[in-house]
Amino acid sequence: MTKHMPYESLGKEKMVVVFIFLLAAAWYLPWRARVLNDNHLVFSILLYGAELFSFFTIMLHLFMTWRLAVRQSPPAPSGLKVAVLIPTLDEPVAMLRQTLLGAIRMDYPHQTWLLDDGRRTQMRRLAKELGCSYLTRPENTDAKAGSLNNALRHVEADFLAIFDADHIPSREFLTHTLGYFGDENVAFVQTPQDFYNLDSYQHIKSPRNQSIWSEQSLFFRVIQRGKDYWNAAFFCGSCAVIRRSALDSIGGFATGTVTEDLHTSLCLHKKGYTSVYHPESLAYGLAPLAIGPYLRQRIRWGQGAMQVWRKEGILLARGLTIPQRINYLASAITYFDGWQKAIFYIAPVLVLVLGWLPIVDIGSSTFLWHFIPYYVFTFWAFEEINRGYGRVLQTEQFNMTRFWALMVSTLGWFRRKITFIVTPKTASAIHGEHHYMAPQYTILGANAVAIPFGLWGLSGYHAIPTGALVAGVLWASVNIGLAALVVTMTMVRRHRRGEYRFPVPIVVRIDDPLDLTKLAIAEDISLSGFRIYSRLAQEIAVHGKISGRLLLPDVEIPFAAEVVGENKGGTGKMRTVGCRFLWRDDATRDRLGSFLHGSDLQWRVLGLSERVRTPLESLRVWLMGQGLHGNKVRRWIPVFYHRLDVPGGQQYVGLISANTSGSRVFMTYDTLGPEADVQMLTQGKYQRQFLRIKADFSERVGSSAAPVYVYRAAESAAG
Repeated sequence: MTKHMPYESLGKEKMVVVFIFLLAAAWYLPWRARVLNDNHLVFSILLYGAELFSFFTIMLHLFMTWRLAVRQSPPAPSGLKVAVLIPTLDEPVAMLRQTLLGAIRMDYPHQTWLLDDGRRTQMRRLAKELGCSYLTRPENTDAKAGSLNNALRHVEADFLAIFDADHIPSREFLTHTLGYFGDENVAFVQTPQDFYNLDSYQHIKSPRNQSIWSEQSLFFRVIQRGKDYWNAAFFCGSCAVIRRSALDSIGGFATGTVTEDLHTSLCLHKKGYTSVYHPESLAYGLAPLAIGPYLRQRIRWGQGAMQVWRKEGILLARGLTIPQRINYLASAITYFDGWQKAIFYIAPVLVLVLGWLPIVDIGSSTFLWHFIPYYVFTFWAFEEINRGYGRVLQTEQFNMTRFWALMVSTLGWFRRKITFIVTPKTASAIHGEHHYMAPQYTILGANAVAIPFGLWGLSGYHAIPTGALVAGVLWASVNIGLAALVVTMTMVRRHRRGEYRFPVPIVVRIDDPLDLTKLAIAEDISLSGFRIYSRLAQEIAVHGKISGRLLLPDVEIPFAAEVVGENKGGTGKMRTVGCRFLWRDDATRDRLGSFLHGSDLQWRVLGLSERVRTPLESLRVWLMGQGLHGNKVRRWIPVFYHRLDVPGGQQYVGLISANTSGSRVFMTYDTLGPEADVQMLTQGKYQRQFLRIKADFSERVGSSAAPVYVYRAAESAAG
């Protein structure tokens, strides 16, 4: 841990909740040990052990996240020799093209290397076309770690930036990370691994507001920052920069496990190096699209963690501080959570079908007085500790999804050789994998059958006490609900398109010789196609062709497209048409790709957020009379505008949010300065309107192409 490191503490109010949780645990757990049922002792001990494991992991989590490191990137020094390494095996060429383009366009001087373990001719051609260095090898020994170590023999650089084949960096990635290496003891700087495909299997969108939560949100927003405080943040295999001399001191990237990232981190920490976690999102990748790739990825991570634990010892590893050992233990032990969850999922079945009771007086008032406070404050403390990123329902939903995969992964402790398998990245690789839900179907069916069986047993034979029956039925119902959520989520995830459609609005000028002032909005846009809506859309014929210009921050891109479908809309809704791009050349398409990828533009434009209010924060808002309303979905209207406070009257193009009440948002590609006086003509769905607003600067959103500027718009007068 760096001495005097700035940190974000848990806060006094949240500490009160944690303190009450600890009191409830001190009240419940010792009592629970005294009421084990001797008639079913093995079952009782297993269930109690699962409860103790849950408490133990919460305490480890509390230790890790009690204080979160606060980082501010130092300026990057000039003159550093930097190489960017992008390993690939069998990923699609189109995906690598976007990653390489993003890497090449990063601001700091560097050399980009494509490391091709697939030995593909098209990859060699791609690297030559884009001006990257290309490297391959005759065999794939040690998988990704071997590919990176092979590159160390050919690359001359002091610092290495590592990206997976699907992770597209922003322009600022190197300038925001290299400054930390002014400290000679810093071995690597890790940044979050974020994902641009918000319809992936691991993302959940709230139907009520603009909240999108990812299964990895908690790790990258809270846990890694907590680890960073203890100098225990680890290298995650992508979106990181590593000091070459530190790697050389441990013999290169660690081999012998399928998680070279965790293994390499531990070796560097054992050597006495420090690590940095920079919490700013600076690269965006492709998350697993379906349950199969998602679970296979988690199994590999767990197997690798077991291999690292067996090989390096963790708790007994020489060179690690005590906090580092605790942090690495917490990361490895989390995979045993699958066994704990399996016990919880099968326990009510044993209670209702076999009449096994884990507690002698289950269902009594004494049991309830101990059980209810402990579990209520367990979930409450979990929410507060995780600062709005650890949502209980979604977390338990994913616990149900992956419990058997985590169980399988722990068996990696006993396997000497495990094959490194790359996570599939294409939609074509995700169908026909519903057999991955067999464990969830089993849990759902077993608990569903157990409920009527238990009711029948009580009415016919009085096999178990009424209190135990009620508790068992409620418990089984929770398991049924969680399993049903997993099955439903998996069944409804259908990816009809081969590419992710960004919900980002882009102003379009359709070629129309009769009226050059008509603007439209293109949404749901990818490099393959888009959806367009405006008054002009009423005149576009299906199966016809259109042409025009996409108005981007730094350039107007000419395009041609074929209209392939329509949505006529209902009452009060606008007709929209779907279009497929007919690109004239790769360079034009690449300009659009650079705008869409490598930034969080879709989050900022649509007002999306991973974080929700914790129970304490919601209570405070409610007591203040502000309600509990979430963010509203933003719709956009294209506008022509000019500055009234600047002479010349030059006309620009922008977007303004469609809401007519409350705060509106104005988005433009030009910097206006504070409180600009703007006159605009809106190009709405049905009519045009003049507005005069005061534009107050809100934020600058970067992209791989050029920035977008967002302003709060206060309407001052009609034009």
